Amino acid sequence: MLNFKQLHHFWNVARAGGVVRAAERSGLAPQTLSGQIAALEGTLGISLFRRQGRGLALTETGNMVLDYAEEIFRLGNELEEALGSRAAGRTLPFRVGVSDVVPKAIAYLLLAPSMNLPEPIRIICGENKLDQLLGQLAIHKLDVVLADNPLPSNMDVRGYSHKLGESAVSFFATPALAAGLKGEFPACLDGAPLLLPGTEASVRRPLLRWLEEHKVRPRIVGEFDDSALMKAFGQAGVGIFPTPALIADEICHQHGVRRLGTAETVRESFYAISVERRLTHPAVQAITSAAFLQTAGDIDQ
Repeated sequence: MLNFKQLHHFWNVARAGGVVRAAERSGLAPQTLSGQIAALEGTLGISLFRRQGRGLALTETGNMVLDYAEEIFRLGNELEEALGSRAAGRTLPFRVGVSDVVPKAIAYLLLAPSMNLPEPIRIICGENKLDQLLGQLAIHKLDVVLADNPLPSNMDVRGYSHKLGESAVSFFATPALAAGLKGEFPACLDGAPLLLPGTEASVRRPLLRWLEEHKVRPRIVGEFDDSALMKAFGQAGVGIFPTPALIADEICHQHGVRRLGTAETVRESFYAISVERRLTHPAVQAITSAAFLQTAGDIDQ
């Protein structure tokens, strides 16, 4: 049977980068740590470390064991935090990272189910570039990341992508800008000023492809990594801007704009990225079970 005390010693040595450094941090003798790791290797029947110069490096199997150990002890810490919060009558923290290309209204729709749990939570929400958020997720500073892409294959982060749903994309403009356009949608976009999501947005290429297929050549007057900033420029009348059709009514009401039409074949998808294969945080469970129903049924109205 796996000895979790020995596994914890292995985890500490692997994270510290060596036995001596781990011993200094833990206050245990290096011989004690080496003995515990040797005992774990004996139980498992495998080598977790190999000699590399004067130090140690994880074997391929050691790296796999470390991944599991990370998840085991993260869950243990989360359990202690949850039990401590319940005992003290505190709310359970729910730490969320939102990629800056995800519209704020979409993020709210996806997160809303977590606010209606039987036991209240305290949501701690931050926004950043996806790579920065995934770095925080990898070291367990976040419970989940909301993005418009699944976990990139080239990222050195062990995680799992859970698709929450998708939406068609609509185009919006101020009434004054819309009044000056010629023709029906999408022909009215030809030659018109257009604001586009930045290169990191997954919907950018499908949008450009859709414009080309419809032989529409707008004037691109701005590109934005931050979806909120793009809408601010659109509200000021600088150009037409695309946004998920799911939140069309809210966009029109909040920004005083009109919907020109919808690119039905351009779909923007949304994902929850976690380090867990089996989701355990009740708030993450809530958003993954409810969100697809919220986002799947948008139709141009």
